Amino acid sequence: MERAPKTLQEAIVYFSNADNCHAFMMRLRWPDGKVRCPHCGSEDVAYLPNAKVFKCYVKHPKQKFSLKVGTIFEDSPIGLDKWLPVMWLVVNSKNGISSWEIHRAMGVTQKTAWFMLQRARLAMQDDRKGGKLSGEVEVDESYIGGKARNMHKSHKAKKLEGKGGGMAGKIAVQGILERGGHIRARVIDDNQRNTVLPAVKDNVEAGSNVYTDQLRSYFGLQADYEHGIINHAEQYVNGQIHTNGLENFWALLKRGLGGTYVGRTVPSLPLRGRAGVSLQPPEGR
Repeated sequence: MERAPKTLQEAIVYFSNADNCHAFMMRLRWPDGKVRCPHCGSEDVAYLPNAKVFKCYVKHPKQKFSLKVGTIFEDSPIGLDKWLPVMWLVVNSKNGISSWEIHRAMGVTQKTAWFMLQRARLAMQDDRKGGKLSGEVEVDESYIGGKARNMHKSHKAKKLEGKGGGMAGKIAVQGILERGGHIRARVIDDNQRNTVLPAVKDNVEAGSNVYTDQLRSYFGLQADYEHGIINHAEQYVNGQIHTNGLENFWALLKRGLGGTYVGRTVPSLPLRGRAGVSLQPPEGR
């Protein structure tokens, strides 16, 4: 297998070759080398080089199919020479990437770029259907929103009304991370015991190792879990006890909102995602 592109320039040059795109897709779709019909699953398939499509010899309505059929690229006139560099950009942009950046980098319209990003994000969604997280799990909360000191006077007064401190006008979000696995996040009304504990019990398998900071709302977890507590006033890591995975996630999320997607509000957050992949907010400039 050839070395995968390491830079955007390498990706654009590599995927500008149709043969490279074909070989790359073949390796991804059929790593064992056995081409299967996406409609019936038969391996009685041959490649027609002149038409650049495959033909399944089992009788059914759609015997011919391209590499795109059965993927997020299906029903799109956009070539793989543009699709695959865009996928490279999405996967390698930790702070997220906007449709306007794709529009400028790939020479497609902003509307097309938005469509491509939505398909890419669909492909990156968590493939776990329900179930609970297990093993070593980190739990933490963060507050999402602009700083009141940066707001116009009229907006600042409204945000600070009835609230105090640096959390005024912000949205509380609870994150639950399975190390080496998945992450789930949800908007919460507050960080009180009756709010945060049920979410942990609903999403984490009993008997797992759960790591939190010293928030008193989590002190009831020891009844169902091996509960490790890290005191951030003294240290950030004590062996396996830490919440650094979630701290990294919050940092990436906030950098994306404050930079890549600056100027847009976030009405809701996705509930699930793979660890190490930033969950994308609604599209913006």
